[in-house]
Amino acid sequence: MLYYLFEYLNQLDFPGAGVFQYITFRTAASVIVSLLISMVFGKRIINYLHAKQVGETVRDLGLDGQKAKQGTPTMGGLVILASILIPTLLFAKLDNIYIILMLISTVMLGTIGFIDDYIKVFKKNKEGLAGKFKIIGQVIVGLFVGSILYFHEDVYVAQEVQVETVQETGVRTIEWEATKSMKTTIPFVKDNEFDYGSLIDWCCDNAMDWAWLIFIPVVIVIVTAVSNGANMTDGLDGLATGTSAIIGITLAVFAYVSGNVIFSDYLNIMYIPNSGELVIFIGAFVGACIGFLWYNSYPAQVFMGDTGSLALGGIIAVFALAIRKELLIPVFCGVFLVENLSVMIQVAYFKYTKKKFGEGRRVFLMAPLHHHYQKKGLHESKIVSRFWIVGIMLAILSIVTLKLR
Repeated sequence: MLYYLFEYLNQLDFPGAGVFQYITFRTAASVIVSLLISMVFGKRIINYLHAKQVGETVRDLGLDGQKAKQGTPTMGGLVILASILIPTLLFAKLDNIYIILMLISTVMLGTIGFIDDYIKVFKKNKEGLAGKFKIIGQVIVGLFVGSILYFHEDVYVAQEVQVETVQETGVRTIEWEATKSMKTTIPFVKDNEFDYGSLIDWCCDNAMDWAWLIFIPVVIVIVTAVSNGANMTDGLDGLATGTSAIIGITLAVFAYVSGNVIFSDYLNIMYIPNSGELVIFIGAFVGACIGFLWYNSYPAQVFMGDTGSLALGGIIAVFALAIRKELLIPVFCGVFLVENLSVMIQVAYFKYTKKKFGEGRRVFLMAPLHHHYQKKGLHESKIVSRFWIVGIMLAILSIVTLKLR
């Protein structure tokens, strides 16, 4: 909203109004406002949740410090959502298709988590929203995101079609052509691009017209997997929040270079026109996560609940899809991936051994993986810090792929 106001003021030659043209300035403002909302208004929301007795019901898993968390306010994800949406509405171009996509996806994912928390807290049903309804909600989000990214006319990439070097000056002249393409970035490969249409070009000549049959199911799987991965990770104070902030910074780098024609040419990566505006959204996302850590770090004064965790994971997935970096998710979301895999391995092995030997056996002391280390006697804050360090290493590795191929 403020962007359009300052754009008008700039036309009137109002001093300083022109600074709003710069994505870097608006991103910085978005981060600061997001931090202020989560830190200043977060306390008021916590007090309100206390007054309404919106407390967490903790299952007895035999973990150290578990009983102390009983009654801690939950549904703090509302703070995160507000800290993301308000700065984005203030500083981003609201007619940008990528911003519209992220805003609607955030609301949809937050609604799924809110319904789940509402049933747990106010209806006193520990199971919350039935798993099948969560999946249905995530599938709907995936269908929406996949359809927009595939069919909308404003979603395209620009390919370099001509490079001319003037011999006398050494200046390169580059021309770009808008192309409706379903190419995405594939890491650690020389040409670093993969076209979903190539999976079906063997069966028809116009593969691009039918590539949505591959792309949209992939989008649904990615949104569901990453969203649930963040939900699994949200088991220790500050773990999911801090990990999401690290991932958000990584995505901000990708969005900035992908939406900037100069950096795209220099790094020889896919140029996605208009995607640079996403940096403002992801700036608010990072600010919301870091600001929420003010109250969510050990010992937590509030939990984000599914309102926050499902939304955080889904936002990361949709954002990565929008900037064509979804195949890098297993790298920069490695913590989420390992948490998911630990649960899948534990359940599968338990069922296998129970069927074969008559009693179930476990690979880990407890799943998800962070609870395994709790059972081994590591303090909660140490586990969280080490997971953050791993997340930072994976983030750096992901950014290095811009040149490492």
